Amino acid sequence: MRQQAMGSRMVFNRAIPVNRLVNMIADKAQVNTQEYGRRPYGVGFLIIGQDQSGPHLYEFSPSGTAYEYYAMSIGARSQSAKTYLEKKYESFEDGEDSMDLDSGTKLSLHLSLSKATLDELINHGLHALRETLQQDKELTNLNTSIGIVGPRGESEKGTAIKGGGAFRILQDDKVDVYLSRLEPKENTTTAAAPTGGDEDVSMDG
Repeated sequence: MRQQAMGSRMVFNRAIPVNRLVNMIADKAQVNTQEYGRRPYGVGFLIIGQDQSGPHLYEFSPSGTAYEYYAMSIGARSQSAKTYLEKKYESFEDGEDSMDLDSGTKLSLHLSLSKATLDELINHGLHALRETLQQDKELTNLNTSIGIVGPRGESEKGTAIKGGGAFRILQDDKVDVYLSRLEPKENTTTAAAPTGGDEDVSMDG
């Protein structure tokens, strides 16, 4: 993808549209599914980018198919994140960012309207990502990183960003400010109902 983007800049003196770049990669992968003896690619991934038409998010599969989404999660235990995103996506249609967890779950949000700030979008993403964790695990700056495409958010004030909206990755202590805003997990444990097992049972003959 980097070579295709550089080639477009050198030949046409303009950035390649995101959808064209994704389709070129998808076509290359799809050829391997048509010919005998060629092994399909074994990796699926999320692609985020920004061009003149705005931000975009695509899910790429090894079969060579690519679909555009408002929000998507892939990887281990990603269904829990998808469920959260399906419930909340209408409330955060603005901006674009991606997040990943070292356990293998990757999540990305693409938003194009104006219903949320970037910080609110990241907060939704972290909540969705937390849904994929085991009960005894928590998001920390050791297992969470945030990738952003677009203008800086409220929490990034004072940070230099090339090109006004270049891709950047937030890691380590830069993630703490977002993690501190997460609402506490709901306690799902309930007290067991009392049973009458200790009562004496009498039988009349």
